[in-house]
Amino acid sequence: MDGNGRWAKQRGLPRIEGHRAGAESVRAIVRACGELGIRYLTLYAFSSENWRRPKAEVEALMHLLEFYLQREVAELDRNHVRLMAIGRLHELPESAQRQLDKSIAALRDNTGLTLVLALSYGGRAEIVDAVRSIARDIKTNALDVADITEELIAQRLYTRDIPDPDLLIRTSGEFRVSNFLLWQISYTEIYVTHTLWPDFRKPELLAALADYSKRQRRFGSVAAHDAS
Repeated sequence: MDGNGRWAKQRGLPRIEGHRAGAESVRAIVRACGELGIRYLTLYAFSSENWRRPKAEVEALMHLLEFYLQREVAELDRNHVRLMAIGRLHELPESAQRQLDKSIAALRDNTGLTLVLALSYGGRAEIVDAVRSIARDIKTNALDVADITEELIAQRLYTRDIPDPDLLIRTSGEFRVSNFLLWQISYTEIYVTHTLWPDFRKPELLAALADYSKRQRRFGSVAAHDAS
């Protein structure tokens, strides 16, 4: 969800106002995904690299996260949204961890859209944590080196209960994956729009889905008509 800072700068506003506007886009896109029957939506809300931002901005983002979780839980519940979070969540402030746990618990039994928040998340860190988990089991003889497969690694990732994404939407014209779901996006379709995240709403989502619907996904193989 890129472009909050640029959106604010274009309007002569503090960066935090861009993040607040971005939170409204989150609300709109979550609602739209539920209406469209999309089963999983993962939002890159706060990366492991974002901790390097100015302290005041990080604190404001954490307060905004808590506020959003508290304010939106009732609407999420009405729309049958289930909430999950991935990342090194222990690095979040304790108050944010408590609110996150509370919101996840309140929405646990919902069966509609699963909203996944990537918080203090980094794709490389996720793979490192998976490798450490496997190494610990090998050290205690719970696993053998021969047991290491792609399936085993996938089961040790934060996303073990979440399917790999079909579509990655990158806002604000950025042509990079920014350390996001590095293992999981091997065959994900990528859609880049120059729209800044605070301006990304349902029409922009529909445009991304329309573009995706024209793609022919091969997963490393060849199309049926090419194989004949």
